[in-house]
This record gives sequence, structure tokens and C-alpha cells, in this order.
Amino acid sequence: MEYKLGEIEMKFAELIWDNEPLPSGELARLCAKVLCWKKSTTYTILRRVCDRGLFRNENGVVASVVSKDEFLARQSEQFVDNTFQGSLPKFLTAFTSGRKLSDSDVEELKKIIEENR
Repeated sequence: MEYKLGEIEMKFAELIWDNEPLPSGELARLCAKVLCWKKSTTYTILRRVCDRGLFRNENGVVASVVSKDEFLARQSEQFVDNTFQGSLPKFLTAFTSGRKLSDSDVEELKKIIEENR
């Protein structure tokens, strides 16, 4: 599964993650209020993200199949894989080039490394 959403799809997904589970009619009202969408737009985008396997609309109730944290983690993994040939050190080198890490950042990174060793 490709963990990629466009900017507007991401705003839509965030609405679902922040309010789930919710009736599809309530989602349409929320999208009208927050995104200024028509009901038909909401259902078109909902169908699109459901087809990707990220959300489901069962019996008129919308909920996530993939949590926001899982989505962001997988999206980050795909970025590192596609951009840095899967090399976390190459990614960190590029990310930190031209900036200094604070002592707390360094300590936090050390902790993450130890926990995932």
C-alpha cells in the first residue's frame, strides 16, 4: 500500500482521525464547515481514501483502518526508502546538514537508537 495523500486529502484524513468514528453524514457536515465542500465532494474523497485501504465506511460509520501514527510512520519509511535508498544515516545526514542538534535532540536520538537496537 502506498502511504501518500495530497494536501487536501491529508486535511480530510485529519478530520476523520480527529473525530472518528463518526457517521458519514456528520463527516459531510464537518467537511462543509471546515473545508467548504459540497456533500458530493466529501463522498468522492471518502471513497478514494477507502479504496486505498486507509479508512472504511461501514453502515454509514466512517473510521480509520490505519491510525494517523501508523500512516505517518509508513509515509516516513517510504520517503527514506525512495529518497535515500533506505539509509537512515543518509537521511539524518541530509536532515541535519547546516543545522546544529541541541543536546536534548542528541540525547533523544540516542534513546531511540538504544530502544530500537
